[in-house]
Amino acid sequence: MGLLRYTLYRLVQAVPVLIGITIITFLLANLAPGDPVRMMLQGQEVDEELIQTIEQRYGLDQPLHERYLTYMSGLVQGDFGHSIHYNEPVTDLMLSRLGPTLLLVLSAYAFAIVTAIPMGILAATKRNEPTDHVSRIVALLGVSTPSFWIGIMLILLFAVQLGWFPSTGLVYPWWGPEGYDWIDTWPELLYQTALHLLLPMIALGTLQMATLMRVERTQMIESLQGEYVKLARAYGVPERTILRKHAFQNAQLPIITIIGLNLSTALGGAVLIEYVFNINGMGRLFIEAIQTLDYQLIMGITIVIGTMFVIGVIITDISYAYIDPRVTYGEEE
Repeated sequence: MGLLRYTLYRLVQAVPVLIGITIITFLLANLAPGDPVRMMLQGQEVDEELIQTIEQRYGLDQPLHERYLTYMSGLVQGDFGHSIHYNEPVTDLMLSRLGPTLLLVLSAYAFAIVTAIPMGILAATKRNEPTDHVSRIVALLGVSTPSFWIGIMLILLFAVQLGWFPSTGLVYPWWGPEGYDWIDTWPELLYQTALHLLLPMIALGTLQMATLMRVERTQMIESLQGEYVKLARAYGVPERTILRKHAFQNAQLPIITIIGLNLSTALGGAVLIEYVFNINGMGRLFIEAIQTLDYQLIMGITIVIGTMFVIGVIITDISYAYIDPRVTYGEEE
């Protein structure tokens, strides 16, 4: 089948997955102990009549299955509901927090790819040499160390002790210099954005970098031991050409898989990193929604994150054909 048909086929396959996500999330959120209305009114003098009025307003007095069907009927029309805690549409809240999360996740992925692939290639070409040993130690530490702990250590060292980088918040380039009283020009704005982004980017991207580097090293070693590489060397092809044209391209299919599947890991890690670095993104909003039992907000963020992951997997599958011409879109031979 063609590219368009295959894409539509995968999108249709994703629908049951997303429905399953909504069911599980809805049950977990609504069966959790606590009352979101009482939490919202905490510290205020209220009576049961007011609580019942608020519950009726948000449909919390209905049976669980009716509330789910009501939510899904609104969702198919693009309505994510109304936040109980913030008293705002969930869509508006998510859009206001989506930019920081995308900036953090995309920059962390860029950091991981830019560092992991060259280090993996270098480790493979210097196999069992000191460079290879160092890269394996770095990869082991990166895979086994929680991202939030890395973030805390980066703050203590580079923000508290050395004072080189800020430890909280982000400077958003889409606000422009006029959005900040202490920034006058675009170059200064971009510099401050990079300065504030560096520590959380490294903290979130270290796990991705370590995973990609290990896979890149393994695949490059396997490619360099292939018969076609030995034949190229026998013909006197320069080693740099062998690396670039023969070994490197064949080693990238697993890398594409890891990049697509690790998107969920990066989005999950962003939740903690945003909390550590005081970034007002989707991750921090998700924690606040859980703490206040804001059912509609929990559902909205979960669906958005799940959709982003599914789209990432579909893009990964489609990218296979561009790297490996042997891959087809479900065509029978």
